Amino acid sequence: MSNVALEVRDLVKTFSVDGLTINAVDNVSFKVRSGEFVALVGQSGSGKTTMLSIMAALLTPTNGQVLIDGQDLAKMNENQRVKLRREKIGFTFQSNNLIPFLSAQENVEFMLRLNGRLDHASRMRPGELLARLGLSDRLHNLPAQMSGGQQQRVAIARAPDSSTGSCPLRMNRPLRWIRTRLSGRETFAHLIHENNRAGIIVTHDLRMCQYVDRVLQMRGR
Repeated sequence: MSNVALEVRDLVKTFSVDGLTINAVDNVSFKVRSGEFVALVGQSGSGKTTMLSIMAALLTPTNGQVLIDGQDLAKMNENQRVKLRREKIGFTFQSNNLIPFLSAQENVEFMLRLNGRLDHASRMRPGELLARLGLSDRLHNLPAQMSGGQQQRVAIARAPDSSTGSCPLRMNRPLRWIRTRLSGRETFAHLIHENNRAGIIVTHDLRMCQYVDRVLQMRGR
């Protein structure tokens, strides 16, 4: 069976602005395999954010296909896309997006609880991830009681627990893409490889490229 987690085929996205047609993404194709960490880099205006939105099933392409675990996003209805995002896609953002009234551990547990998978065995997982990220003494702190870098690491710990399945740490082979600072970068890369994930980081910071397996560069026109 193929281990391709994400496949982008001849992807095109155009926008109409003041009567002009703008090609935000123009005929892009690539694959990302399970266990592979890829950086998507490019100057402002090269289409990285548009590409990210399409891969996350948040934006519909003008032409082309996006397949996640062999499932064609274009053939899904909105409810199916919502389910796919919840179960197979984990995000971390520059702004972290932590729930302010939940502790670090509760933030990481949130997606497990939402998907009805917070059983006794899975309760151990958030604490283990946070400890690996140097936050064993912050498990019960609220986001406002942590630094920006610590909040970022909580967001990184939360992403792997956003999916279902039967891989060694109770997670499927989800797609991961992150827009992040350098905090936790080595641990995140290790988690991708260790748990056979497919990871994509969208970044301007070329220092991140030393932690990835491949670099894909988008060029503006």
